[in-house]
Amino acid sequence: MYIFRSLTTRIIVTSITLLVAGIFTYASFNVRHQQEMLINTARESTELLLHTVESSIYNTMHLGNVQDVGSILSMVGQHNQLVGVRIFHPHGVVLRSSLPNEVGRTVSAADYNLYQNPKNYGIFDLPPHGEVLAMVKPIYNEAACHACHGSKARVIGILNINYSLNRTKMQMLEASRIFVFSSIAITLFLALTISFLLLKFVKKPLDNMIETMSKVENGDFAVRIDYQGKDEIGRLIVSFNSMVDRLDLAKKELEKLHFQQLERADRLASIGEMAAGIAHEIKNPLAGISAAVTIIREDMDANDPREEILGEVLQQVKRLDKTVNDLLFFGKPSLPELSCIDINAIITTTLKFVSQHSGAANINRQVNLANGLPPVYADDKQMQQVFLNLLLNACQAMSGGGTLTVKTSLAQRDDKTFVRVDVADTGSGIPPQILEKIFTPFYTTKAQGTGLGLPICLKLVKLHEGDLRVTSDNTTGTVFTVELPACDISNNESSEVRT
Repeated sequence: MYIFRSLTTRIIVTSITLLVAGIFTYASFNVRHQQEMLINTARESTELLLHTVESSIYNTMHLGNVQDVGSILSMVGQHNQLVGVRIFHPHGVVLRSSLPNEVGRTVSAADYNLYQNPKNYGIFDLPPHGEVLAMVKPIYNEAACHACHGSKARVIGILNINYSLNRTKMQMLEASRIFVFSSIAITLFLALTISFLLLKFVKKPLDNMIETMSKVENGDFAVRIDYQGKDEIGRLIVSFNSMVDRLDLAKKELEKLHFQQLERADRLASIGEMAAGIAHEIKNPLAGISAAVTIIREDMDANDPREEILGEVLQQVKRLDKTVNDLLFFGKPSLPELSCIDINAIITTTLKFVSQHSGAANINRQVNLANGLPPVYADDKQMQQVFLNLLLNACQAMSGGGTLTVKTSLAQRDDKTFVRVDVADTGSGIPPQILEKIFTPFYTTKAQGTGLGLPICLKLVKLHEGDLRVTSDNTTGTVFTVELPACDISNNESSEVRT
């Protein structure tokens, strides 16, 4: 049932069940103990009465008044709790009795069996008197009795008393009834008290917490739970309120950061549009300037000193043209023409270009290209642009000489196969405060840099569903890692591996 899904209900039901079971066990034990006590009291009273009658009979018989024995039994038998007092022969015949009609008859089987049993008392049903406590005591043949009974028989009679247990049973029933009613009252009181305490101090705060958590889940971080207790629930609520405070603070910080990112993205978009517009406006005049300077330079003599100046002008025009192309590409990169390509071949070709660079003259190269690598699904020209940029940056980081290491390997990530390329240098490393900004557009530490090389590389790798990351320290240098998805030949049967 749904009601038993509640923790409070289960605790209440379990507590009441254990309470009822405990009180019932205690009540049963106590009632049984009281019954035993009442039976023992009745047995002690009967035993005392038995001794009294025995003493009276001995005194009477010692005086020779044998006829007075019947009078003694009749007088004792008038007790309202006694249903019979008799003396019977060891053979079972009643000799004397408080009931005259019993004399000469055979004693009941229950009383006679009790005489033959080592235990001198017993409880049995005696119609119409109900349950009786029967007790027997042998009358031994003492020296004073030899004159009348001779000396041969050891036992001359058995004194037998039947004590009615009706009053004792009524007392037992009344005591049991009182104890049961008091136990039920105590159980109800404790059950109601436990239920009230659990509902007030456990269920109500938990329901309040659940309701508040629902509001927090719906985005309302202004709610708090007011609870004055110092118990476990109170500490839990304090922790909950503290958690909501931190969530509220984190939400505000995220909103602030998100707003800043939106502003930054808007500014970057505006800058990108403006840069693209300016690049278009600059590119055409640069082409004209380059053509005009080239014509003038060709018309000059080889020994003309102005020819060197015009050459420098052409170099600057080419640098400006490259900057404009980078701006245009970053603002709107061309989509990659994907095919299955051999990444080792691309790296080998790119290294040949790098070796012609003036900054690579005093740099040692360690190339470790893994055999048997699967092809990657990528644009060969764009990948060559990525690796050329990374390799030239590594050479520039080792202006005083060093070791350039290029390594390819196979990698597994998210149950997908990637080809991994590591480009490492032994330069001075990148400081942490700069490392976190190197992929930010237009951020550069170079005197003639545009700050678009690495951002373009990152964008190209992301367009190929790959990953570009960097690690650096001042002892081992910098490592750029590129991971590109391996080409799935089964899905690209028409693609040819390009080198």
